Amino acid sequence: MTPRRKRMTLVFGIVAGVSIAGALALNAFRQNVTFFFDPTAVTAGQVPAGERFRLGGMVTKGSVKREPGSLEVHFVVTDLKNEIPVSYTGVLPDLFREGQGVVAHGRMTGNTFVADEVLAKHDEKYMPPEVAKSLKKHQGETAAAPTPGGA
Repeated sequence: MTPRRKRMTLVFGIVAGVSIAGALALNAFRQNVTFFFDPTAVTAGQVPAGERFRLGGMVTKGSVKREPGSLEVHFVVTDLKNEIPVSYTGVLPDLFREGQGVVAHGRMTGNTFVADEVLAKHDEKYMPPEVAKSLKKHQGETAAAPTPGGA
């Protein structure tokens, strides 16, 4: 085999290896992607049948129903236009409550969304307790400090 042919074989092998690795990485990435839909998109049929996705919206007030003696919970998620019933078995996050934002991971079964995981969202007014405490402390110091020029 000539040196030129050896180099061509080596280059072809490297290109084939990189191509296979890239195809495997893209396939793994595609399988791990979870799309986000709101109740209007789900109602409009934009969700591929049988696919896992994220459902986001607000928990409708008065819709949370717990099964006695189990961890099963049923509630309704709305985007203020459409509503989707959700079924979940497990411990709900501390921030979960009616009227609050929620993101649920799972899939549609019939016309009910069966969630594997539920994440509660807080609103934009939320402030971590440490920050609120610090602000209160600094606000108190500013009020107690003498004003420049003396009064």
